[in-house]
Amino acid sequence: MSDTPRTLNAVDILNAIPHRYPILMVDKATVVEEDKKITGYKSVSGNEPFFQGHFPGRPIMPGVLIVEAMAQTACVLFLSKPEAKDKLAFFMGIDKVKFRKPVVPGDQLELRVEIIRPGRMGKAKGEAYVGGELVTEAEFMFAIVDRQEAKK
Repeated sequence: MSDTPRTLNAVDILNAIPHRYPILMVDKATVVEEDKKITGYKSVSGNEPFFQGHFPGRPIMPGVLIVEAMAQTACVLFLSKPEAKDKLAFFMGIDKVKFRKPVVPGDQLELRVEIIRPGRMGKAKGEAYVGGELVTEAEFMFAIVDRQEAKK
């Protein structure tokens, strides 16, 4: 196994996870440690559709979407490998969420995710930063399933 981080661009991410605009929340990512740690990035534009109603005149990214961005970053870690081409990841639960600072247009989210319990039913810890400052943290559970199994 190489110690060189694996970088994924927007096309790699679109090939790995099923999410699409307007809910795709990861622009690029770097696998820091295979199967264990990844850092994703989301550039928050003033054109994001959620800013129309959250909140007019004082746009703030909804916290649940920051948590979704962390969960998608975890999906990228697992689903960007060739052996995962027939797999899907499902968000199963969330614990210990803390929203510390608002995220606004022009910010770039740095989404640091670490797997704390690997497996088909796993658990991860995520932290979101803007400019090196922690803005959101959470633990979340996920399930990795066969694509065909998910259709049942």
